[in-house]
Amino acid sequence: MKPNSGTLVINIMNGGKAEAYEGVYQCTARNERGAAISNNIVIRPSRSPLWTKEKLEPNQVREGDSLVLHCRPPVGLPPPIIFWMDNAFQRLPQSERVSQGLNGDLYFSNVQPEDTREDYICYARFNHTQTIQQKQPISVKVFSTKPVTERQPILLTPTGSTSTKVELRGNVLLLECIAAGLPTPVIRWIKEGGELPANRTFFENFKKTLKIVDVSEADSGNYKCIARNILGSAHHVISVTVKAAPYWITAPRNLVLSPGEDGTLICRANGNPKPNISWLANGVPIAIAPEDPSRKVDGDTIIFSHVQERSSAVYQCNASNEYGYLLANAFVNVLAEPPRILTPANKLYQVIADSPALLDCAYFGSPKPEIEWFKGVKGSILSGSEYVFHDNGTLEIPVAQKDSTGTYTCVARNELGKIQNEVQLEVKDPTMIIKQPEYKVIQRYGQVSFECIIKHDSTLLPTVIWLKDNDELPDDERFLVGKDNLTIMNVTDKDDGTYTCIVNTTLDSVSASAVLTVVAAPPTPAIIYARPNPPFDLELTGQLERSVELSWIPGDENNSPITNFVIEYEDGLHEPGVWHYQTEVPGTQTTVQLKLSPYVNYSFRVIAVNEIGRSQPSEPSEQYLTKSANPDENPSNVQGIGSEPDNLVITWESLKGFQSNGPGLQYKVSWRQKDVDDEWTSVIVANVSKYIVSGTPTFVPYEIKVQALNDLGYAPEPSEVIGHSGEDLPMVAPGNVQVHVINSTLAKVHWDPVPLKTVRGHLQGYKVYYWKVQSLSRRSRRHVEKKILTFRGNKTFGMLPGLEPYSSYKLNVRVVNGKGEGPASPDKVFKTPEGVPSSPSFLKITNPTLDSLTLEWGSPTHPNGVLTSYILKFQPINNTHELGPLVEIRIPANESSLILKNLNYSTRYKFYFNAQTSVGSGSQITEEAVTIMDEVQPLYPRIRNVTTAAAETYANISWEYEGPDHANFYVEYGVAGSKEDWKKEIVNGSRSFFVLKGLTPGTAYKVRVGAEGLSGFRSSEDVFETGPAMASRQVDIATQGWFIGLMCAVALLILILLIVCFIRRNKGGKYPVKEKEDAHADPEIQPMKEDDGTFGEYSDAEDHKPLKKGSRTPSDRTVKKEDSDDSLVDYGEGVNGQFNEDGSFIGQYSGKKEKEPAEGNESSEAPSPVNAMNSFV
Repeated sequence: MKPNSGTLVINIMNGGKAEAYEGVYQCTARNERGAAISNNIVIRPSRSPLWTKEKLEPNQVREGDSLVLHCRPPVGLPPPIIFWMDNAFQRLPQSERVSQGLNGDLYFSNVQPEDTREDYICYARFNHTQTIQQKQPISVKVFSTKPVTERQPILLTPTGSTSTKVELRGNVLLLECIAAGLPTPVIRWIKEGGELPANRTFFENFKKTLKIVDVSEADSGNYKCIARNILGSAHHVISVTVKAAPYWITAPRNLVLSPGEDGTLICRANGNPKPNISWLANGVPIAIAPEDPSRKVDGDTIIFSHVQERSSAVYQCNASNEYGYLLANAFVNVLAEPPRILTPANKLYQVIADSPALLDCAYFGSPKPEIEWFKGVKGSILSGSEYVFHDNGTLEIPVAQKDSTGTYTCVARNELGKIQNEVQLEVKDPTMIIKQPEYKVIQRYGQVSFECIIKHDSTLLPTVIWLKDNDELPDDERFLVGKDNLTIMNVTDKDDGTYTCIVNTTLDSVSASAVLTVVAAPPTPAIIYARPNPPFDLELTGQLERSVELSWIPGDENNSPITNFVIEYEDGLHEPGVWHYQTEVPGTQTTVQLKLSPYVNYSFRVIAVNEIGRSQPSEPSEQYLTKSANPDENPSNVQGIGSEPDNLVITWESLKGFQSNGPGLQYKVSWRQKDVDDEWTSVIVANVSKYIVSGTPTFVPYEIKVQALNDLGYAPEPSEVIGHSGEDLPMVAPGNVQVHVINSTLAKVHWDPVPLKTVRGHLQGYKVYYWKVQSLSRRSRRHVEKKILTFRGNKTFGMLPGLEPYSSYKLNVRVVNGKGEGPASPDKVFKTPEGVPSSPSFLKITNPTLDSLTLEWGSPTHPNGVLTSYILKFQPINNTHELGPLVEIRIPANESSLILKNLNYSTRYKFYFNAQTSVGSGSQITEEAVTIMDEVQPLYPRIRNVTTAAAETYANISWEYEGPDHANFYVEYGVAGSKEDWKKEIVNGSRSFFVLKGLTPGTAYKVRVGAEGLSGFRSSEDVFETGPAMASRQVDIATQGWFIGLMCAVALLILILLIVCFIRRNKGGKYPVKEKEDAHADPEIQPMKEDDGTFGEYSDAEDHKPLKKGSRTPSDRTVKKEDSDDSLVDYGEGVNGQFNEDGSFIGQYSGKKEKEPAEGNESSEAPSPVNAMNSFV
């Protein structure tokens, strides 16, 4: 048995046989109060025995005869399920002719040749053991005889003319009739002397089986089955008797009694035959159970009289007959318990107005407590027809109203005590759809919108759901669900249907529907949509003092349905000619009940509205003057505020014309001093909005009320408001003013509050006046500018920010009321300490020389103390804007200039300069300056003589630079005349030439050269044009005869030149390079100039002859005399041309060169002459 449970577990998975546990089991639960027992539980092991072996002879049957194939399955527990299949495990087809009986046999009403087969197999499935047993196959052979003889029906089962059937109440009754015959008979069922029970009768197996569910004694009787074909009929009568196992009429119920009470246990059951009733006490037959003088058994009833606590026990009632038994436990618990309330305290119930409210008060106690309900803290006992009191303690309010909201108290009491519990009830406003969706007719491909405007309780959160034909909206982006509407775009025929708006809250739900009809677009002429015509024939009926009914006839809607009508009114008595909004109603409504106010001369008009717009107003209705009445309301916004120290000004907002409810509107103004036992003073004034009471004490509270009246009487009693008489200036100044200086710019001031009686008005706060007397560092007075800070409320301290360091200040404090400021407190003097100074007023650097600069500065505008010194820091800046080491110099405070010496020439310096006080350093000022390069004439940087040599897709750019060393150059270029941004290429190193690549042939370009780090410093623009693009080759040039001849001539020319050079060298002949070799032993190690890329040794002033006649000239077609004649740019090879041993420039002719490491774009090689010839072929 499971721990802490009454469950018994029998597990045979690990061994053991089920047969060993077969038997009848019963559970008993026992404690000190008694014992309860369960029904008998029968355990039987399941069985699935094998089919007994038998020898089956083949069945030979004549066509048209009947046949029964017997299954006779083994008896199992529970019984098996029978079905017939063939060798292929396919179920055999069944029909009115061939069917399976309830006993599992297969019946043929008549056999046909197609019934011949050797694999009629009966299967028995035992579900509990999950096994299937198979009978040996049965063979059927049908032989034909002609002609086939037809036969009238005979019954194959049941046999004979009558039979009997007994079924238990509540079970399923199955009656079967299977007949033989040719043609196949049809079965029909009737009940003799009655009708087959409706809703419980079913026919199965082609009407061969009659099934009646949940049978009762009334279903007993004779049931006849009739089998009929064209030759006749046969019938069988089954006499059905319905017996009944015991069933409860009254089952015993538990009893909870208090000592000395009486009670009964009743056990009533019925059955067929009638069951026998027996009693047990704590599982023991009551006849042999311990005696209890308070107990008496009377058949199916046990009577208890004057019970005591020892009478507690569990009693069992057993009702049994031959078909079963019933067993029920009921305890008799004798308790003496004070009341207990089981409903949680302060439980909140929320309901909708006009719906029932059920407030629980679940209780327990012995004797049974009496329940009473109260509302509120001191309410009386609830009673009357508006409440329903349930036996379980629940209080029902059938129709809860808003005033039902509140606290309800449930009180439970018996002779042993009393207890109470409070619950809360909130009644919410119902959710309403105040503008429902309306029937719409829309043309195909149009747009339609359904409105669903709701009104709900503000504490409830509604959710709105739209349905189409009671289903979700299609998942289509044409359906747009807004806050208050549903819009369908581009309407199609499938959108036709009913649309429903459902509004749900946690407490209620409402819905409204409208139909959408989609129609085809009309033929021409097109329909003209316009605003509706105004309504007409307005009529007033049912005139009452406070209401009237208005009706009208709508005007033409002009092809757009009227959505609503707007009703407006005119008060001809008070505001003639002014129309006011009254209400509006749906477009399907043409009458409305209007609420009216007294003493108003009403006229009404109606405006129709459709989707196009509003109509013109209708003609006004006849006038209706309502009778006068007392005012319904009093003036609003009543106030009492004094304008002078000895008066009280009472003001209010007057009632509007129609609010007067009658002629002679006046006001009764009443006042009395608060907290003083005075009578009310009243005065009646005309229709004004102000009254002044004079001679009042200064600033005292008054109770004030203003009541409206007219010629017919007074309005309801008004509510009282509190006002004050006039204020006067405060009498005294704050005392004990103290100042605490926090730092050089912030101070905190304290003061004692003034007595409230001396304020003589509403205390608004305190004002602190403070001003600077003088600066302690300059000792000079200036114009006094007072500053004011206001501190609201009854504060007694405040912060003074923004003070100037090292200064002397004064301040005073004043109290403020609604009238103004009181007297000032005595001036309080305080001083701020020193602070850090501001930056020096200026820093100028003058007189630059090779190694010195002169610095001049001005003292700080705000020294904020006594200056102790100046701090100068400076450091050099190189051409890449990198900073050098920082040098710091301290300068006496009385100095205003300084000459810095021993500086580097032509060097930029950055200076940082600030002043100091004893507190610290102030903010610094910075400046930059450059020492000069030449004592005689400063050198100003410039780039000039920009020269271009352009080819088809590239150009050589060269220039001259004058200025400081270590300049970093860049080349900018772009298409001439274009507004596109300049393209920029950085020149590596300090070279004065560069090769632009990737240019477009036959294009004019603009170019300029600039230096990095020199803001805005560039050369003037130059313009050049690349060579035209050559036609592409259509044949292989290497196979052309003329090209081969040309190459041979070039090779021969080179060979001749080499021979000439060799001969001249051996002879020691003179030529320019040889002359240089004579002057220098090793020309290959001579340095190359960095500024123009030429060899210094070959630019002798005596030698001005160019090495090549075809060298490029500047773009202006002029030759600059100062240009380097030996520039490698002129040879088309850049810096990559090479010299042989004797200095001759043979690279120009051989096309061979040795590549150097790439160094930016300028290291790119120009094409050799050989390649150039290939390009021009």
